[in-house]
Parts: sequence; C-alpha cells; structure tokens
Amino acid sequence: MKPVRVLSAILLATTSVAVGLPPARAEVIRLNTPAVGLTLDRIGALPDAEREPWIEYLARSQAQMQADRASLAAELPAGATPPPPPQAVGGSQTHLPLDQPEAWYATAEARAVADAVVTFQTPAGGWSKNQDRRIARLPGQRFSNDAETMEQNPANFDAPADRFWTFVGTLDNNATWSEMRFLAKVAAHAPGPQGDAWRASVIKGVQYLLNAQYPNGGWPQIWPLEGGFHDSVTFNDNAVAQAAMVLRDVSHGEEGFDFVPAELEARAAEATKKAIDVILAAEVRYGDRIMGWPQQVEPLRLVPTSARNYEPRSVASGETTDILIFLMGEPDPSPEMKAAIRAGAAWLEATQVHDKSFEMTDDGRKLIDKPGAGPIWSRNYDIVTGQPIFGDKDQTIHDDVNGISVGRRNGYSWWIASPQRALDAYTAWSRDNP
Repeated sequence: MKPVRVLSAILLATTSVAVGLPPARAEVIRLNTPAVGLTLDRIGALPDAEREPWIEYLARSQAQMQADRASLAAELPAGATPPPPPQAVGGSQTHLPLDQPEAWYATAEARAVADAVVTFQTPAGGWSKNQDRRIARLPGQRFSNDAETMEQNPANFDAPADRFWTFVGTLDNNATWSEMRFLAKVAAHAPGPQGDAWRASVIKGVQYLLNAQYPNGGWPQIWPLEGGFHDSVTFNDNAVAQAAMVLRDVSHGEEGFDFVPAELEARAAEATKKAIDVILAAEVRYGDRIMGWPQQVEPLRLVPTSARNYEPRSVASGETTDILIFLMGEPDPSPEMKAAIRAGAAWLEATQVHDKSFEMTDDGRKLIDKPGAGPIWSRNYDIVTGQPIFGDKDQTIHDDVNGISVGRRNGYSWWIASPQRALDAYTAWSRDNP
C-alpha cells in the first residue's frame, strides 16, 4: 500500500465524522476573531535570545514606511494637488502577461508596459496590486488604489489602518513577483543600456523581497508592515512560495535573472532555504494527525490565524495544493520535505468529496447532490475536528456552506477542484521519490 493510502486511513479513522458529509443539523460553530499583527509587545514574549532579529526587523519596516511616505511627498511642490489615485482593475485586466511567446517581450508594446511598471515600484522596491500596468504612474500619484470608500469599522478585519496608504508593497494577488518576472523577460531582449532601468528595477525588487522576509523565512502579505492579518506569514495567493521561487531563480541566474549581482544571488539562495524551513514548520498538526497548510500563520508562533471576517483559522486545501506543488518542484528534497509532501498529499486524498457539486441554484450557489461529480474539497477545514468550515461577513463560522448568507456563498470559492492538481503531480513525484 502506498504511504499516501496508509496515512489517509489514519486520518479518516481519527476524524469523528466522515470528512465532507453535510452535518445532520447545520450550526454556527463559533465566531471568528481577528489576527494580531507583529508588535513589540508580542516580540517581547519571545525568549531573550530570539528577540533581537525581530526587533531589528520591525524597526526596519517602520523606517521604510516613513521613507516611502516622504519619497512620495517629495515628488510634488509644497501645496500642489496630487493626481487622483490609480483605478483598481481585476486580475485579468492588469495586462502583465508572463506567458507570451518569447519574441513578444522584445516588442515596443512589451517595453512600454515595462516602462510603466517601473513607475509604480515603491521606494522600498515592491509593487501594489490590481492595476493596469499599461498606464504609468504620474508624479505625486499614490502607489496603491483608492481605498477611501473602505468601511472604517472595527468589526471589519480588513479595514486599513490608513485608507490613504494601504498595500504599498505586497505579494497579494500575485503582485511584486509578477512585475519582477515581467521586467526580467523584457530586459533579456535589451542587453544594452536600453534595458538598464528594467534590470535596476528587478535588482531593487530582489532587495525588497530580502528585506521583507521575516527572520524565520516567511513573508507578510504587505511590507512595510500594516498590522492585523496583513502581518501574517501568508500562503494565500501562493505568496511565500512565489517569492521563494523568484529568489530560487535569482540564486541560479535562471529565467532571465542572470544579471543579478553575485552577492544578491547568495542571499537569495539562503532566503529560499529559509522559506522552505518555515513552510515545513507551518504544516498543521493536531495530536497524531498531520494535515495540510493554512492560508496564513502568525509570524512568531507559526500557528494558523484568521484573515478577513469570513476567513477563519483553518487548514486550507487551496494553499496546501500550491505548497505541495512548490515542494515537489525542489530538485533534491530532504527527508523532512518528503515527509511533509507525503502527509499533505494524504490529507488531500482523505478529504476529497465525490457526488457533490458547489454550483448556482435558484437560491444562489449551494452544495448539492450530484452523482458522478467530484472530487471537490472544502476551502477550509477546522484545525481540531478536521471538518469543513465556512465563514460569513458577520464573523460567524458555520459547519454547512448552505447556511451562510447568499452573498457570501456567491462571492467566494468555498468548494474547489484544484487540489486534484497536487494529487496528480504527487503520483508522478512519488515514482521518483520512493
């Protein structure tokens, strides 16, 4: 019997109710609670020997935030009215393609996008998100989108500390690493002085990732830090793995990053190793059970934490999928990596659901019986019971997706099919890693 099958049986045996089956009576389990950001008080709870690098990190973040703000203010004469903030666009409308034929990156169109991308790089070296990368930033224009309309309500976990300064440098929604990869592709077709500005921007991006990385190897969602769940080590949107993959390519001089100075290559290699260490440490365990990975973990304790009101502490099938694919891509996995991969794959196999479909009905999207459908996985699983859980905007956590509000059911992918990608990849990986 394959290891994945053995651990699957163990997981199912230690779960009191078969995973994925609808509860006999839908209930509100509890309320979600907000994540806590990285603060001096929390750092102070660490053992004396562990505090210094975290204190230095927090001070560097705060200093960089002040420098970023001062840099933007200096772009306009005193008293001048800044341009309106950039308009937000959907992920598919950013016009930052990474999958075009290689020759396209030498075109005038690609170079114009690259020039616009450079204008939106923050002084720290990162980028914001959800912007049309064909449009250059104007002097004095904010780096991030208009957030003035966001609800300033303590009950909203996502309310920014400063509506006029939020997501100024982030890995959310594929930001920063996408810009770096795009610029590297364009710069590869401009080896002379014409490409110097793009290469300099990439190098600044590498420095951003190195500066933003926590002492234990994780990355926050936003850097400089903004507080709240944004300070969590973020696996959502594959943030940690994507940052690590860029730095892995930088360390090897691959994927167009062969111009990065040797000193940064060496630091990128070390940062990649630290990222893998924090990934392995964050795999969720409860008693004898080994599960998958959360959407995010507290930066100091590496335990699952919440994000938005409807995103509870959980084991997350989508993030587990992304992490497994990243780990299986490592050319020489350590015994610890192999064990983590096998456990994560076993957990995905144990939690798959068949003959169900999450689809639109007359009463919004619902989980319904559908013979032959699947497999699908719940987006989130309780870290104690292992059962599917579902959040709502009022912070309630439910045991049945059909019991949450129709707006939240329609606005989030509560049941997903993507984990099958990890299991398919695991079949091939396990042949090479007996």
